[in-house]
Amino acid sequence: MSKIEDYEQKTESLVTPLVEEHHFELVDVEYVKEAGNWYLRVYIDKEGGITVDDCEVISRTLSDRLDAEDFIEDSYILEVSSPGLGRPLKKEKDFERSIGKEVEVKLYKARNHQKDFEGVLKAYSDHDVTIEVEEQETVTFERSEIALIRLSFDF
Repeated sequence: MSKIEDYEQKTESLVTPLVEEHHFELVDVEYVKEAGNWYLRVYIDKEGGITVDDCEVISRTLSDRLDAEDFIEDSYILEVSSPGLGRPLKKEKDFERSIGKEVEVKLYKARNHQKDFEGVLKAYSDHDVTIEVEEQETVTFERSEIALIRLSFDF
């Protein structure tokens, strides 16, 4: 397990009870380096959407717990936020609640000269994802081919 995966996993185990206590959902935890700074990002959600106050409650308590555990060697910036409209589908529950909804699929490598697909999520497994791109036409992607899959949104 990499250092990044270890930090994400330990953070997830610290934040999960906090999130559940407030009846929120933990969407994702990521530890990334951007523009020379490390960021520990925790994405939470709830029915009706997350507020700034919700994020603040989790951030304050999680920050105290992270300081007490002190397992992250680097200096980092903690961010707790909503996953936003472009929420990626990562976990089983994300896929389950998105069956029948419009999704965007971005591939690492082009398939038939195309890397971006949009359609209705029809099925998923640990190994693949199937979307309906046009009426009655389905496309199945291996999970390893997918760089990003998220709910589609129009403005």
